[in-house]
Amino acid sequence: MSGDVIVVGGGTAGCVLAARLTEDAGCAVLLIESGPDYPNLDGLPADVADASEPTVGHDWGYFAEADSLDRRVPLPRARLIGGCSATNGCFALRGAPADYDRWRALGNPGWSFAEVLPFFRRLESDLDFADRWHGNGGPIPIRRHPADELTPIQQAFINAAVQVGHSYVADHNRPGALGIGPTPRNVRDGLRMSSAITYLAAARHRPNLTIRADTTIGRVEIAHGRVVGVRTTTGELLEADRVVLAAGTYGSPAILARSGVGSAARLSRLGIDVVADLPAVGEHLIDHPIVAVDLPTRPAAGPKFQAIATLSSTSSGAPDLHLFAAGPFPVEREICESGAIFGIVAGLMAPQSEGSVRVRSADPSDPPRIDVAHLRHPDDLARMVDATVEARRIARSEPLAALVTGAEIEPGPAVADDARTAIAESIRARVASYHHPVGTCRMGTDADRDAVVDARGRVYGVDRLWIADASVMPTIPTANTNLPTVMLAERLAAWLTNPTPA
Repeated sequence: MSGDVIVVGGGTAGCVLAARLTEDAGCAVLLIESGPDYPNLDGLPADVADASEPTVGHDWGYFAEADSLDRRVPLPRARLIGGCSATNGCFALRGAPADYDRWRALGNPGWSFAEVLPFFRRLESDLDFADRWHGNGGPIPIRRHPADELTPIQQAFINAAVQVGHSYVADHNRPGALGIGPTPRNVRDGLRMSSAITYLAAARHRPNLTIRADTTIGRVEIAHGRVVGVRTTTGELLEADRVVLAAGTYGSPAILARSGVGSAARLSRLGIDVVADLPAVGEHLIDHPIVAVDLPTRPAAGPKFQAIATLSSTSSGAPDLHLFAAGPFPVEREICESGAIFGIVAGLMAPQSEGSVRVRSADPSDPPRIDVAHLRHPDDLARMVDATVEARRIARSEPLAALVTGAEIEPGPAVADDARTAIAESIRARVASYHHPVGTCRMGTDADRDAVVDARGRVYGVDRLWIADASVMPTIPTANTNLPTVMLAERLAAWLTNPTPA
């Protein structure tokens, strides 16, 4: 089987790429996904359809390497058409304009906020706002729960945060948003509106699109510095004029490494022939860490993530923290007598810690070695302590405090607000992933040996090979990364369709 373009990975970015590239009837696209495809809503598994909370029913089963406390943090990554957009919490956030201006300042033309705003607008159909910041004709519907839809905990979280001094924010996707308000979400009538249901569904009928699910790619085939195609783990060669990797922040660097693209020293030690010496492949992994203040409450049904606070821990006012109320979730009576808990979750949105993704061998069945490096930088831990203290302050304020039915579960009443060392120890013991890894194939200038691709996603040292997923982000946005990844795929698809320099 051959095609003009092979897209490896049918996740968030891959579905966008397949849909946009096949708008050109002369471009044949083969979209390859390791997991299953559910082409009809009637056949969609219930947990994939249900937008009320994330699911791990279709997952690669990754874990981080053991940390200093010998904890192996789970790192869910979806394995199905739609990828993590088909399993996540449906937070439809962009981040701050400064996030993208920084990409441009690092030597990546075309990525300033002014330049990416049209692609943010293009991807969305915002049901609440119609102004220059928002789009109203895109594939992904975005709305915020009005007050009469908020659950008691979510409404109380907003009111308590305002009570302690945080501003109310009606639109978290407007530049300068800082404060508490309803979460923009890509949900329609309780259905998770993934890139499979939105982008790909509109393209499935096109004769120039072939979708091949349940097919895992072992490596890219490269001859004389140029892409030939890709080889499946069963040994089948699929030829193409161009290959675009969209296998994600963990998957794309692993495929590159198995293809001989990466650090020559590391690849040689694994017995992999070196095609292009790019030391940054798999480096600079950045992820948002999270930790919660867990509180007992009464069981209740309903959406779990309706409100969010974007805050700043610095005098500059730059957003670097998320707080959101998660729950309630049922728990065993041994944990709390009420049978349910909710959390005020703190997410560090501008971490300085960096980790890595490394292959263990040339065997695609070997899971990658993932070092998420959560809180390794001392400033990260200090800011998480501040965020935990603030989460506690909100939780103890009315009307939220009235919904707490007993003593705090974590960090627990024995840990005082001014006991920063004890709070830090509690955070280290419980820190988890917000599931937003980026940066392992980051974009940059040719002179920058810390770059893997140029500003248009072209892999250095290999002709006709691109990467178009969150792995190319040079820094992490101060937001959940689903919407930025869709934007990135839109931006790169436009360049792939029209390669003429802007």
